[in-house]
Amino acid sequence: MCSGRVDLAYVLRAFSNGIDGVFIGGCRLNECNYITHGNYHALNMVLLCRRIMEHIGLNPERLRIEFMSGSEGNLFAEVVNDVVKQVKKLGPLGKSEGLDPNELKSKLAEVTKLVPYIKVVMQGKLASRLENPEEYDGLFTSDEIDSLFRDVVSYYIDPQKCQACMICAKRCPVEAIISAKNQIHVIDQDKCIKCGTCFEACPTRFGAVTKISGEPAPPPIPEEERTIVRKSKGKK
Repeated sequence: MCSGRVDLAYVLRAFSNGIDGVFIGGCRLNECNYITHGNYHALNMVLLCRRIMEHIGLNPERLRIEFMSGSEGNLFAEVVNDVVKQVKKLGPLGKSEGLDPNELKSKLAEVTKLVPYIKVVMQGKLASRLENPEEYDGLFTSDEIDSLFRDVVSYYIDPQKCQACMICAKRCPVEAIISAKNQIHVIDQDKCIKCGTCFEACPTRFGAVTKISGEPAPPPIPEEERTIVRKSKGKK
């Protein structure tokens, strides 16, 4: 499998399941067998993930990526042995970092939920092709990651503007919008992946979807108040 298919969510899931360390092996950079150069994406994903690990208090040395060819069996064995030695030195996940297991699991779950949003925000840098290892540390900064999580966006459907057209609900990739005919739509914030599809899909003449940054969305209106009473065309 191409290392470019190793998603950020896969790494976070491994840590959520209690894995003490993750190693990703990929083809040498600029030697892609499929001309997709997915290994650059894998590298950028790892650099991003390591910064995120620092943000939540995990030692980034628990995640490592190395590039080698299929013929370099000796190098592969050497690297794997080194990774195992490093992880054993670090000890059980979270213990050496002084993190409570439940708190760590909660943090990992919250970050995992935001993976689609993180990809959208960081898509430009995730597509970078770094040729010089000296550039690795500067691709993502601690301040940038702190800002990323501090200014997380939310989307909210204004009940005064919603016309129950169902366009946003049909476009939502995770079915996070509660909708029905003649019913004001509501975004289920627990399901929302913050991709912004609803914001882009809402007709400009309505402008019902609002983008909120750095603060939670207002609570949804009660279900019994969501019915839209439309005026009959024949009445004034």
